Formats: sequence, C-alpha cells, structure tokens
Amino acid sequence: MGAAVRALPLLLVAVAAVAGAAEALSLDVHHRYSSTVRGWAEAVGHPGHRAPQAGTAEYYAALAGHDLRRRSLASSSPAPAAAPTAGGPLAFADGNETYRISDFGFLHYAVVALGTPNVTFLVALDTGSDLFWVPCDCVKCAPLSSPSYGNLQFDMYSPGNSSTSRKVPCSSSLCDLQTECNAATSSCPYSIEYLSDNTSSNGVLVEDVMYLTTESGQPKITQALITFGCGQVQTGSFLGSAAPNGLLGLGMASKSVPSLLASKGIAANSFSMCFGDDGHGRINFGDTGSSDQLETPLNIYKQNPYYNISITGFMVGNKSYSTKFSAIVDSGTSFTALSDPMYTDITSSFNSQAKEKKNPPDSSLPFEFCYNISSKGAVSLPNISLTAKGGSIFPVYDPIITITDASSKPIGYCLAIMKSEGVNLIGENFMSGLKVVFDRERLVLGWKTFNCYNVDNSSKLPVNQNPSSVPTKPAMGPSSSNPEAAKGPSPNITQIDVPQPSSSSSIQWHLSGTLTAAIALLCLATL
Repeated sequence: MGAAVRALPLLLVAVAAVAGAAEALSLDVHHRYSSTVRGWAEAVGHPGHRAPQAGTAEYYAALAGHDLRRRSLASSSPAPAAAPTAGGPLAFADGNETYRISDFGFLHYAVVALGTPNVTFLVALDTGSDLFWVPCDCVKCAPLSSPSYGNLQFDMYSPGNSSTSRKVPCSSSLCDLQTECNAATSSCPYSIEYLSDNTSSNGVLVEDVMYLTTESGQPKITQALITFGCGQVQTGSFLGSAAPNGLLGLGMASKSVPSLLASKGIAANSFSMCFGDDGHGRINFGDTGSSDQLETPLNIYKQNPYYNISITGFMVGNKSYSTKFSAIVDSGTSFTALSDPMYTDITSSFNSQAKEKKNPPDSSLPFEFCYNISSKGAVSLPNISLTAKGGSIFPVYDPIITITDASSKPIGYCLAIMKSEGVNLIGENFMSGLKVVFDRERLVLGWKTFNCYNVDNSSKLPVNQNPSSVPTKPAMGPSSSNPEAAKGPSPNITQIDVPQPSSSSSIQWHLSGTLTAAIALLCLATL
C-alpha cells in the first residue's frame, strides 16, 4: 500500500474500497493501550518510549487526557439525504479492523489509501468532527518519523504527485471559507480548531480517490472520489501526541466522509462502529443496522450537528430514576462525562449500593468514586443502564476500571464517569460490547449487544512488515498480506496495574503535573 505507513506495529485499520453502487464499508479498531497493541509496541518499540503500564493511574490519566473533544469553528450543514443503496457494508481496502493506539491518543485509527499512485495514512476516526484531512505539502506538521513512533514511518500527501488529484474551487458548496479564497490559485482554504490544547489544522481542500472494498460476496475494489483537507499547518496535539498522520471526520456535516459517500451513491447514509473489550473494533460504512437493534431518535441542531440523543431515565442496581437530559455520543471520548444533576444522581446511587469501602477523593484522578477490593477479591457491582427517548434501554456493560497490584491481583476499582461542566458525553467505555449504528438517513441511533470478533477475520495487523499495495483495478480484489492477526476479545473488565498501596485501607495514586493538567482540561472543556 505504498510507503505511507511502512511498518504498522501498533495498528492497521481497515481501508475499505467501495464497489459499484451503494455497498457498505467497514474496518476494525484497536485501542492504543490494548494488550494486542502493547505486544506489537514492545516487539518493535523504541527503548525508553513505552505506553503507561496497564493498571496504573498514569494509564487512565493518559486515556482521559488525550480525548479530542473538539469544536469546529467552521459552519456546518445537515447531512445530505441518502442515496439509494443496495448490498452490504463496505470497508477500507486493507481490512475492516480499527484500533486504538497507545502513542497517539485514545482514538480509533485506520489505514486509508489516497491518490494515484496511492499513498497510505494512519488516520484517527472521529465522530465529533467533520473534515477528513492528512498532512500535505507541509509547512508545519508532525514529523514523518520519530523515536516516539517506534517502528512507524508516515508519509505525506502532495497533490502534485497524484495524477487523480484536483483542487476544490472556491465556488464549491463544500468551501466554507469562500471569502478567504486565494484569487491567484482559486483554491478553497479550510481552518478548523479543536478544543484540545489549542489544536488546529489549516490548509486547502483537494479531491482525490480513496480505495474501498465490499465485504460481502466477491470483494471488489472501487476508487471513490473524496474531498479532504490538504493539511499544511497543524498545531497542538496534531504535532505528535494525537492524529499525527491525519484525522477522518465522521460527523453530520456534508463534508464528512459518510456524507460524501452517501451523496455519491457509494454507500447508504449510515455507518456503524463496534466497540470490543480490548480496544479492538470495526467500522462499517453503509451499515443501516438490523431489525433486532434498539433505537432512539437523534436530536438534530442546525448550529450544533452532533450525534445527540435524549435520555429520559436510568437504572442503577435495583433503583430506577426519571430524568431528562441530552448527551452527545462520541467515540473520541475515552470515558463518559456527565454534568450535574445527572452526574451526582448516578454516582450517588452507585455509591449507595456499592459494597466496598470508598477511598477518599484524589484530585489527581479523573474519577471521584473509587473503592477498595477485599482480600477475597469478589466484587458485586450494581448494574447501570440508560433509558433513551422512546423507551429503549442502553446497557452499560463496562462502567468501571479495575485496579490491580504488581502481581495482577485486583485491589480496587473506580466508577469510570467524570464530572463535566455543561455538556454530557457518552464515551467509548459506555459503548463497550455494543455495535452502535449512526443512521443519518432515518436520524436514529441504533445499538445492539455484539461480539466484534464474531466476523470474518479478513484484516491483518503486520509487525515489522510493509503493508501490501492497494490494487488500482477493481478486478484485482483486495490486497493480500500475511501479517499477525489481531487477538480476540478479553474478559469484559479493564485491569490496570498500580504500585501496591502502603495501607490496606486505601489505594494511592500518583500522577505527573502534565497528566493532571490534561485531565483538568478534559473535565472543564465544553464543545
């Protein structure tokens, strides 16, 4: 697949090539701190550069601190009407797996091939923003190689090197900054700021082919013309700590990848994301869900077009509560964040039913409600579920993180809900064990309990191996490589190692000032 990502020890996400008219796309996802990714990183990683040890407070702080809770400053428009579709889901051409990667923030990543000849990019997948952009003719971008990347080496896009690249004119409906167009070049500029450490991306819009493939039946490779950002200047987290090789927006606006695929009749105006227990997952473009899924309407606000749903109640253990609030479903957020009174209602109810002794609050932790585990090690947790508008129950299978000592013995756990100000976010941890369908045609969110691994394991994750080339002719079928396959799901519990506490009655965590500041930013930021 070209030289873009010459070795992908940490992640290979499905690059789905589109076939014919209106099929669906998909890809697999891995979490950056998953055991699978950690194994690859240790095999090829750079000495002295290692992800936080699973189980430590630094591990959880890093996950929370790297969330890209963004706010696009460019105006957005509602998603276009769906084009008629037929067939099944589509995927990126190298398989349909996505992965969370430890070195680049708590986001799902995929490998995407662009241009002729094709160049590959390791891009973050973000339901909270719209524009797809990659580093391009860079003035200020993340380095293409770095000791902190381990054995990864990235590539850069250049319109002049692709025979199928075209500039997007100022007159295009996708050009939000028409008044700032360059009269000399007639190229449409873009500028997006994300609410994460003054993070932004700036450049011009271009159009080129993206390689996609059908999943059902005989695989077919299709080249889909996609508008994306030629990112010439990046700032903040994009300079290394998150999405250094690009970001693929999955939001509601007309310039997002799902919208573009639907408007061209390539895929239905819907996609799904499956969230496994260990950071492994899948994304299927054109997936409209199934008849047995549960659903709730999406709240569509013209000035704030996120995947927003209404919650009418919740249950903790044997107690049910009526409430009314809206929440943004955001795969780019590590842990669920709630504002009051919802935060206090849910956490207080959980605390009243928890059997274990609560630890004193620790300001260095992103979680307020943490508990000791007795020497017997048995924990009986109250179940948590949300009731969505219309009455459908949204189950929460993994509301806690488990703390273990150096011998992997559980010694404590925390309710993984953070307190926010003025915004409610259903994060990735509340979606664990579910396939979530973002149906933008019917304007509903769907979900069902799902095993992300109970599918054809067609995608592979190479270690110390170059990705194979994406074929440029549909008749050639998907690329063939023989890398190490991803591991299956782990038990539905997150374990984290921490130093043995000095006292059996409490658990002590220690965080660096940088990570503590990152947590504070996450908790206080608003979309």
